[in-house]
Amino acid sequence: MQFIYPTFLFALAAIAIPIIIHLFHFRRFKKVYFTNVKFLQEVKEESAARSRLKNLLVLLMRILAVSFLVFAFAQPFIPQKDTAVKAGQKAVSLYVDNSFSMDARTADVPLIEKAKQRAREIVSAYSAEDEFQVITCDFEGRHQRLVSQEDALQLVDEIQPSFAVKTTSKIIAKQRQALNTAKAENKVIYHISDFQKNVTDLETIQDTTVEVNLVPLQSVELRNVTIDSCWFEAPVQMLNQTNRLILKIQNLSNEEVEDVRVNLKLDGQVKPLGNLTLAANQIVYDTVNITIVRTGWHEAELTITDFPVNFDDNYYFTFNVQKEIKVLAINDAAPNKFLSSAFGNSGYFKVKNQASNKIDYSKISDYQLIVLNELTNISSGLSFELKQYISAGGNVAVFPNRNANTSTYKTFLSTVNANSFTSFDTKQREVTFINTDEFIFNDVYENRSSNLKLPSTTGNFKVTRNRPEEVLLRYRDGGSYFSKYIYESGNLYLCAAPLNTDINNLVQNAEIFVPMLYKMAISTGKDAQIAYTIGKDDVIESDNEVTSAELVYKLKGNSEEFIPGQKPLGNKVILNINNQIKEAGFYNLFLEENQPLYKFAFNYDRRESKLAYYSEEELKSQGGEFIDVIKASTNTNFKGLIGERSRGIILWKWCIVLALLFLLAEILFLRFWKN
Repeated sequence: MQFIYPTFLFALAAIAIPIIIHLFHFRRFKKVYFTNVKFLQEVKEESAARSRLKNLLVLLMRILAVSFLVFAFAQPFIPQKDTAVKAGQKAVSLYVDNSFSMDARTADVPLIEKAKQRAREIVSAYSAEDEFQVITCDFEGRHQRLVSQEDALQLVDEIQPSFAVKTTSKIIAKQRQALNTAKAENKVIYHISDFQKNVTDLETIQDTTVEVNLVPLQSVELRNVTIDSCWFEAPVQMLNQTNRLILKIQNLSNEEVEDVRVNLKLDGQVKPLGNLTLAANQIVYDTVNITIVRTGWHEAELTITDFPVNFDDNYYFTFNVQKEIKVLAINDAAPNKFLSSAFGNSGYFKVKNQASNKIDYSKISDYQLIVLNELTNISSGLSFELKQYISAGGNVAVFPNRNANTSTYKTFLSTVNANSFTSFDTKQREVTFINTDEFIFNDVYENRSSNLKLPSTTGNFKVTRNRPEEVLLRYRDGGSYFSKYIYESGNLYLCAAPLNTDINNLVQNAEIFVPMLYKMAISTGKDAQIAYTIGKDDVIESDNEVTSAELVYKLKGNSEEFIPGQKPLGNKVILNINNQIKEAGFYNLFLEENQPLYKFAFNYDRRESKLAYYSEEELKSQGGEFIDVIKASTNTNFKGLIGERSRGIILWKWCIVLALLFLLAEILFLRFWKN
């Protein structure tokens, strides 16, 4: 047994008061005269013995009453095994997991309601003088401070399920941050959750300055099928073309799931894609062919039928089909007729020719592909603009002039981390290798055999090999003929030979030249992002179309509209979401009402889809000596359990009861014990 306030034990000296009263007996006796007392001798002796026994018992009752009254003020308790009890005010931080996985039901209610009940019991188990923090996955501002017991109970009642997902280490770090502001020296953390395996990382917690208690809520592991993600096979979607969409669907349970219906909703029209059967823990990749018949922005939604977990049964994505692909050919002399003819056969590609000394740099970002057609020199101004253009996601194809100034080419090529030209070699060479695994030639030819007629040249520049490259066409002797270089968000395509037909017959090989130009025009250094994840993708990018300082970008969904943080960077604008998107779906970016400039699709985080949980034993093993796991069954008096853990088995109430009982016994002795 221990005492919270042991200094009160000095008051046990008050026991001396009833002892002194007993010894000095502060009573005045009156003499009574009898005529003959010899017959009273036996009665006198018997009455004296009874009186001494009565007085001793009364003294004992008084001593015990005073002792237990002193004990009550000292507040004795019996500490639980392996649990330290600390006196004084306490600062308590409670985390209540409100992620989507807490919507799973136990035998009677959803886990989120059970977690809230546990939180109420923990708060009630402490004193009204203690301070409390209530925090959830949302990390709201109002949850970052310490409040009173009454306010803490109100915050618990207001908790609702949320899309947010946070790892255990981040949550405990946030709790410690709030507890550091507390005046109380005794600080304790409670973490109420189902402890999913994919977000629980207790092994990273190695701090003993704050007591950490885990309150696991057991859930039944349910079956769940999720649409993990989707993406287009090609980086740019083409009008009136078959565009292949790849789906990734995953069975996250340990049992087979049959007849999972998959649907695609494109611009409001639903297209059934069939039914799937997935083995336990199987991942299925499926391909959907989408034919696009109009330009502009498109909204699409993939759905599956799955029960009971359904927050991950929808996957939203958007994509933009441009009205035309613009190509700029920069020439020293006359335009290349083969280049213009290759693009001119398709109404979707628009070619514009400009002389190298009359380039409109302000419009250069409007083009998807820029072709440097046999320039003798690349000026410093053009070099700078091309570098900026490529870094922003543009594509540049370089076909050198026979008499090119290699030093100016080297200056430009080095700025985009590409190999450069050395001397011009007049030796005749044949191209014998085509890289059909790379995007430019991938899925172009049904037969990838040697039946293709590849280019040959009577002269070419030698290309250095000190920088990494993706060779698309290679000479028989291993030299590079046509290579690709990725620089930031864009691509540079470098040919070792001019387009001049006297030197290079590439333009005469339509089966190579035409698809190569088309694919270069629609290629990107990085694939366009068609979907974003709520809580992860807080920073997004769009083309900057602000024409006035008074205009600001706004994002609008089905039920909310807000102004994101915005930072212009040249022809782009960076938008900061700041956790303002709470619901999955489509969001329009606009400057003026009803004139959307861009469409974004946001989906819930899929980390909550894996319904696998740590057991109490696994949590204890993972947390080690730094973390305690509170085990409690459904019928456990949880409030009493937490009270005993924080204050031990409290005995002061029993001390008061015993003190009153001993005083009552004294009264009874004095009242009914006659001498």
